[in-house]
Amino acid sequence: MSRTPRHRPRATLGLAAALLLAVLLVPAATAAPAGAQDATVEGRVVVGGTALPGYEVTLHASGQGQLGSATTGGAGGFSIQYPTPSDPSSVLYLLARNPSGPPAPGTITLASVLGTSPVVEVATVTEVTTVAAGFAMAQFTEASTIGGRAPGLQNASAFVGNLADAQGGGVSPILGSAPNGSETSALATFGSLANMVAACVEGPADCTALLAAATPPGGAPPGDTFQAMADIAANPGRSVANVAALFAVSQLGATPNQPARTLPPDAWTLALRFDGDGTSMDGPGNFAIDHEGNLYVVNNYEYGFPASVPVCGSDLLLKFDPTGQYVAGSPFRGGGLSGAGFGVEIDRYGDVWAANFGFAAPEPGCPADRQPPHNSISKFTPDGTPLSPAEGFTGAYDWPQGMDFDEAGTLWVANCDGDSVARLPEGDPDRAEEITDIGVEQPLAVAHTADSIFVTGTLSNNVARLRLDGTPYPDSPIGNPDGTPGAFDYPMGIAADSDGYMWVANSARVDLPCPAIKQIGDGGGSSTLLSPTGEVVLQTEAEAGGQTVPWGIAVDGDDNVWHANFTRRRLSHICGRRVETCPPGVTTGEGISPDGTGYGFDGLVRNTGVAIDQSGNVWLTNNWKDVPVQTNPGGYEIVAYVGLAAPVDRPEPEPRPDPEPTPEPGPTPAPGPAVPALPIRTAARFTG
Repeated sequence: MSRTPRHRPRATLGLAAALLLAVLLVPAATAAPAGAQDATVEGRVVVGGTALPGYEVTLHASGQGQLGSATTGGAGGFSIQYPTPSDPSSVLYLLARNPSGPPAPGTITLASVLGTSPVVEVATVTEVTTVAAGFAMAQFTEASTIGGRAPGLQNASAFVGNLADAQGGGVSPILGSAPNGSETSALATFGSLANMVAACVEGPADCTALLAAATPPGGAPPGDTFQAMADIAANPGRSVANVAALFAVSQLGATPNQPARTLPPDAWTLALRFDGDGTSMDGPGNFAIDHEGNLYVVNNYEYGFPASVPVCGSDLLLKFDPTGQYVAGSPFRGGGLSGAGFGVEIDRYGDVWAANFGFAAPEPGCPADRQPPHNSISKFTPDGTPLSPAEGFTGAYDWPQGMDFDEAGTLWVANCDGDSVARLPEGDPDRAEEITDIGVEQPLAVAHTADSIFVTGTLSNNVARLRLDGTPYPDSPIGNPDGTPGAFDYPMGIAADSDGYMWVANSARVDLPCPAIKQIGDGGGSSTLLSPTGEVVLQTEAEAGGQTVPWGIAVDGDDNVWHANFTRRRLSHICGRRVETCPPGVTTGEGISPDGTGYGFDGLVRNTGVAIDQSGNVWLTNNWKDVPVQTNPGGYEIVAYVGLAAPVDRPEPEPRPDPEPTPEPGPTPAPGPAVPALPIRTAARFTG
């Protein structure tokens, strides 16, 4: 996949409905000449419940500039007539600036993202909408100007609605209620961020303190409050002193937004949880993200609550839109889905594949006749139509886990119990072959370069490097010959950067349950960097960036590295090979997130999958509960850290090849000698 660089190194928070009733108070307004406009947006500028008269309000469209302006009246009201943008993908947003000091004019800049046309006709610009815009648009905001590439820009503007309500100016129901709201610290963190902006409006000295504390490491101070929120979102791995200074600002003034934090966080990140329909997701394992930013999620277990009630394997594939909501028709069923675990991929034509590892409660909780067979993979169209038979594609799979497509369209599947990989040339299940004797035990994950396939061996503490035909390279597998930990320590996920270097997550603890359930410890973990030809470049320090039993791994558009951790509720961020994209003084393999804590969040449980979308959101799967009772250990959410990473693009699907034409029937041939029937070829088994 291609990667794009980032643009730059129900709660009391909601405003009272009565505020909205005053929207139509007449403001002093300026706009383009009459007759040139065909749309209007009107509303108020309010902070902490107090109207802000005399503020300069401008309406902008990404890629087109300013569309109109107005000055707020005595009750903070404004009305702007504007021409509808010629580009329907342009993102519209409002900026409201203080006209005079102190602080300096424009230092207080409030924002509200309206999205793509058609947009709301009434908008309330507040400190709440400013935080929402700053975080969701963090990877697309520079000098308080919004712009960037599709679809990440447009998806980010839609994600703003998960944080704030553009019309009322208060907190969105997504942030304000379960599975967020009072169930996690996100709402209180958001309240503290909004109070920072409110403090700036209330006191000029507080504004100076905010801009100083929000300065990115090694960067220039933000020029205003909106850019400050974007800088905080994109650079949370700052010093403890900066984190504390921001918290101090959040405590100043009237602190109108509650709940708010009573103690500083590990880092100023915002994370939201999503649970689909609330009755189907149970044990989400991993992600595949398509070219539009939709997320496909494999699901371990059939939904059950409480955890003491045994469940069998899930027969669902989940699809979410870029804002974290189920798409129409999701979850998808059929196609042989059977307790899929970690394997999910999208092929060159946009079809989705899942590896049916076969999670289920042990007998008798899940009856013997419902125990999964652990021997298939499934395939679906983007709209959920199964392309695999009712039993899935079988024949070359043995407790399958991670999947990867190489550049030629060949699908590779790690067989956890088979100590092998399945190879499907051009994604053709009829040509599947199982490749054994590759020198790994309990393979979990697969990644590729232009000429190599890398496979992690969790139990053998090594990584196999194969040619594209499946034969091992002479130096494969990479690791200690006796299988003891060394450069690799119970390796799990693997991901390539833009130059084909491989990052491997060393769990230091996990012995995969294929087939037997093993004990999983707590703490420890590192990352190993391999060259494209398999040489070990470095191994990070233990728990660098807060790694604790790292499982899944992803590389962002700056080639920096992200880990899903199976313990201690945190996301880890590691400096990659392009050190110029890392904070000053941080080099390859060192933590950008704090070593002691990572980017912690109490809404996490045990995380396996991690993925970065086109908007810079970092997604995690809440795979297993903190106490994974084996009758139903599955977690119930996926989680998005908002605006945190350099966005990652995905390629557009290729046109499907036309089917070969059916030949015209010819004359019936004369009968010939009988030919013995040939057996139907099953999946080949290659030993290399």
